[in-house]
This record gives sequence, C-alpha cells and structure tokens, in this order.
Amino acid sequence: MSYAVMVLGESGAGKSRSMKHLNPEDTLVVQPIRKPLPFRSAGWLPFSQDNPKGSVVVTDNIPTIIKCIVNAEKWGKQCVVIDDAQYIMVNESLRRCAETGFTKFTEMAKGYVDLIHAAANTNNNVRVYFMTHIQTDDFGFSRAKTVGKMIDSQVCLEGLFSIVMKCQARDGRHFFSTKTNGADPVKTPEEMFDSDEIENDLASVDAAICEYYGIDTHANQERAA
Repeated sequence: MSYAVMVLGESGAGKSRSMKHLNPEDTLVVQPIRKPLPFRSAGWLPFSQDNPKGSVVVTDNIPTIIKCIVNAEKWGKQCVVIDDAQYIMVNESLRRCAETGFTKFTEMAKGYVDLIHAAANTNNNVRVYFMTHIQTDDFGFSRAKTVGKMIDSQVCLEGLFSIVMKCQARDGRHFFSTKTNGADPVKTPEEMFDSDEIENDLASVDAAICEYYGIDTHANQERAA
C-alpha cells in the first residue's frame, strides 16, 4: 500500500526546502504552481514519460496527479511530493469563480478527498507528501488551508492522514514538529520519532517511515529496473 503524509507550514517555514536531500531520480515533485525550488537544484529536471529520470511535473489536474501516484513505482520513483498542494483547490476555485451556488465547493472537496484516498490506497510502496499552507481559526487552532468554510465544514482533511507534521522556524532554525501543541492537528505513529522536534529534512523523515513500516526501498528499485 502507499502512504500519504501531510506536511503543514506557513509560507517560508521550510516545506519545500525540506526536499533538498531527497534523491531527484527517486522523487517526483508535483507543482500546482510552477516555481523554482528553494535550493541548488541542477539535478531536478522536468519529468515526462519520455524522460522518467526527470523529477518535476507542473499540473493541478487531479486525475493527472493520481496517474503520477499510481505509476510512480513503475517510473522508478519512491516518493511523490505535492508542493503547495492547497493550490490544487485554489486554482480550481479561481477557474470556477463565475459559478454560483455551493455545488462547486462540494465537487472541489470530493476531488481533493479522492486524491488523498488514491495517495493512501495505491498498490505500491510510494510515499506521497502533501505540502500545504495552514490557516488559523478564531479560536487559535491551525489546520490545513482550503478555499473556504464550506469545504472545512464538509471534511477534516487531517483526519484522512495517519501522519501529519508541521514545518516551523524558530531563532533561525527550521524543524518539523511531530506532536501536537494542542492547537494544531500534528500527529505521528507511536515511537516513529524519538523527539517532538526533528531536523527539517524530508529524506530523514522518509527513511524513518520506511523503517517503521518495513518498506524495502531496494526491492522497489529492483522492480522498477
């Protein structure tokens, strides 16, 4: 089975930067919004089926992203990172801004939930990371950013994940939190991590997830070869 992980964080907290030590040949980065990666990225080339050694594909189309997840292992990819994932909904909302009524919000929520379900239930060992901005409600509770209260009232996105981490920056240090502070939905499986705060390094996080669930990444590479 595949593994879906949510990574929350304010803009500039280090979500995209955490990809720095991932192997670009093993990773597929999906960008709903095209932008340069925030680190030296000469090895992170555009991906296509004709160039499966590439690493970056620009799309906000949910069926296309699901296809990327389903075929990732066949293309030699161990991880799929959906960077700025909230823009999947934002872009669709802007395209449909002239539509009235609540139906479009229900359809957007369903499409995004279908994507999360695909990320968690595909018949491979790929890890899918949803990097997403956060929003804070009137009571000070932070959660994944969507495109409005209508969607928030229909689905709790964090409830669809077993692993929810949060990127934070403090005193010039960037790190992941692995446990809730009481005002956010952060959660990780028992004994997956030794500390409430760990290095801002998605490669280390991915290694911990593989070790915890017994994922043989070498076997994945051999199947893809």
